[in-house]
Amino acid sequence: MIGERVKTQPIVLIKGAGEVASGVAHRLFRSHFRVCLTEIAQPQAVSRGVAFCEAIYDGEKEVEGVVAKLVTSREEILKAWEERKLPLIVDPEASIKDILHPGVLVDAIMAKRNLGTSITDAPLVIGLGPGFHVGRDVHLVVETNWSKNLGRVILEGEAEKDTGIPIPVGGLTFERVLYAPTRGIFLTDKEIGDVVAAGELVASVGAQAVTTEIGGVIRALLRSGIEVENGTKLGEVDPSGSKEVCFQIRDKMSAIAGGVLEGILMHY
Repeated sequence: MIGERVKTQPIVLIKGAGEVASGVAHRLFRSHFRVCLTEIAQPQAVSRGVAFCEAIYDGEKEVEGVVAKLVTSREEILKAWEERKLPLIVDPEASIKDILHPGVLVDAIMAKRNLGTSITDAPLVIGLGPGFHVGRDVHLVVETNWSKNLGRVILEGEAEKDTGIPIPVGGLTFERVLYAPTRGIFLTDKEIGDVVAAGELVASVGAQAVTTEIGGVIRALLRSGIEVENGTKLGEVDPSGSKEVCFQIRDKMSAIAGGVLEGILMHY
């Protein structure tokens, strides 16, 4: 019964495989949509515990019971669906759409501007966050700003402007985020889930140290060895100290995913 429903559901192509895109893919996959993710060759996700793009480095990535698998062709995409896995293909231009002919395309790159998505890319094109205008770039927009409108399906106009303020955790915003103090190579021997104390050395960029303002658990962290620019987000510290949160989809991502699912159901 479930298998037959899956075959009749529209294919959903999601551009991006970072934290937001992964939350959307997880929700739609569990709702029996045939979902395929596209990504760049060397993604730089920070919330790697809940980002399917990690499959590009490791072959597979599991997030809350759903496994994404790196694939290279249409045949491997179909095989992944048969295995009840999420196919992820390196395809920055999302050209696989011309082969899969998705019923839905979701731009979840979160670039805060449109990098090439067109309203003609699929029968239903959804943009997440700022940078998309309904009727010009996409058919629907889903609000991603941390506000009372989070997850709302927007039928006219655009999403709210990005505030640049991190998600508050325990009342803390900027204090719990690690930023690059200069341009250079990011190096760390820490791992997501490690517990750190306030003022502890977490990493270095070039010759400059990166320390945390607060104590807690490292919830997000770039892969070591990546070249970063001054001000690049390097990671996050969660003051709760709970390692479990590092590998759980956040409420914000769930709200956005709910908006995407609502938009698809509204259309179909």
